[in-house]
Amino acid sequence: MGEALIFLGVLVFSAHLFSMMFSRKKIPDVLLLLLIGVLIGPVLGLVKPSDFGAIGSVFTSITLVVILFEGGTGISIGDLKESWSSTLKLSASGFIGAALIVTAICMIFDMGFLDSLILGAILGGTSSAVVIPLAQNLKLSSQTKTTLILESALTDVLCIVFALAFINAATMGSGLNVGKIAGNVISSFVLAGIIGFSSAMLWASLLQKIRQLRNSMFLTPAYLFIIYGLAEVLGYSGAIAALTFGITIANMEYFNFKFLEKYQKNKNLKLTNNEQAFVGEISFVLKTFFFVYIGISIPFSDPHSIMIGGIITIALLVGRIVIAKFFSPHSANVFDKSTIAFMIPKGLAAAVLASVPEQLGLAAGAQIKYTTFSVVLFSITLCSVLILLMERFPKVNLLLRFIYKNNNAPAPEEKEPAPTPQNKEPEEQNQNLID
Repeated sequence: MGEALIFLGVLVFSAHLFSMMFSRKKIPDVLLLLLIGVLIGPVLGLVKPSDFGAIGSVFTSITLVVILFEGGTGISIGDLKESWSSTLKLSASGFIGAALIVTAICMIFDMGFLDSLILGAILGGTSSAVVIPLAQNLKLSSQTKTTLILESALTDVLCIVFALAFINAATMGSGLNVGKIAGNVISSFVLAGIIGFSSAMLWASLLQKIRQLRNSMFLTPAYLFIIYGLAEVLGYSGAIAALTFGITIANMEYFNFKFLEKYQKNKNLKLTNNEQAFVGEISFVLKTFFFVYIGISIPFSDPHSIMIGGIITIALLVGRIVIAKFFSPHSANVFDKSTIAFMIPKGLAAAVLASVPEQLGLAAGAQIKYTTFSVVLFSITLCSVLILLMERFPKVNLLLRFIYKNNNAPAPEEKEPAPTPQNKEPEEQNQNLID
């Protein structure tokens, strides 16, 4: 027990060190935490996923909820209005493109069509747990940052809905019901959004009284868990509900409803700086253990699946570069488009879905699981390394500069005149996040 506590303490200290290295040296902390998990798990065999039991799945869900909520609180309605169109285009094209690429590669390696579709749906999205921390620590425009955060949440839902629909078709032999799939997607987005929005309005009206209670700081995260769980129990997307709750609670000034007037005497319906800092601390600790856990969970027992996972990861990067060229926000510059191109990491949603086919007895279940975990490792590693190279060695980015030469704004690393307050804002916001 003593050794375990020492390790946990050292890990938290290391996470802060890695975060500082990310802000100063541009070495992504996500990659370092993942490698620690791989080292103590598959390599040295000190820890196994089974050691965590049912706590592992609960922990990953809690991590996802808090990260999505924190990401939502950093989005303004103004940015959302500017980004919704580009978000939908990037999310749809990114998911469809990735799913088709994965499906085609799997069929080339003699996997069945429906099994290939399942794997394509599982790997079609990007990981909120990886994308949001990276986007918040990079010098991106507010529109690009908002687009990436929203895309990661939306594609998580698409992965879950489509993968489960394909898995059901494979197990029941009933074929694909397009109408049912479309209905599930719409209900997951719309109804989960309604749950998140209405819950935020209720919580905002209660915040003044809640703050009078002792030790009330943790009540907002506790309420967030209830919202997520309620949405999931009702069959909707808890992730979208959590994200919507965060966006709404951070933009209460836009919602001047009459029933809130008596609570608006001090106009203090949003989270305070201390409350936001508290949520940020929780998110930081959870993120630290989450990526170590992901590293522990990655198996290396199937070389064939590992090879296919590597090929899929490279193909996803190539496809994403093309998608970033045509579906990035109009205001995105070379740096923004390059970052969008590198955002291919897979994470929680893919890891959870990957185990379902094997549990249901599908013949290709083990291969789907091992291939998915390989892509999770390779995609997070590749994304982190490419961002490191782009940040520290701008000349490495010459190829992407050529691809995105018709950009609308200069990349941050180019020499420019002294910054004005307007174009200095993203850097100041980034520094505040780091501090």
